[in-house]
Amino acid sequence: MARYDKYDPYDGGFRAQLASAIADADAWDVIAVGLDSQGRVVPGAGQTGIVGALVAHGAKKAGDIVDVMTDGEIVEFDVNGGTSAAGTRYYGVAASGALSTTGTDTPLGFTAEASRLIVRVAIAAPAGA
Repeated sequence: MARYDKYDPYDGGFRAQLASAIADADAWDVIAVGLDSQGRVVPGAGQTGIVGALVAHGAKKAGDIVDVMTDGEIVEFDVNGGTSAAGTRYYGVAASGALSTTGTDTPLGFTAEASRLIVRVAIAAPAGA
């Protein structure tokens, strides 16, 4: 049952509308998210690539405004309903928004204690820039 712990409201993330609903069963999981062509939050890369981490903190409807974390800390963290490990880098899977430890996915953050994810999402420069 993950939740935002340290979140700077000025530069720790941004707000946007959800493209689709989030069920209560998934509302407390960490999801790697991107934005679609209308600027709405979607699980996975969307059109922008992974731009942040989302914990919905309850069921949400499509169109609801959510806070997407780009820089902060999430506590009571586990990986996709399983367990997490201290001192591990975590990545967002572009196709689904699930988290992994595979370095070929988009870097999302790392753990200090096993249950605390430190989120540091860097937006990569466009190809050819």
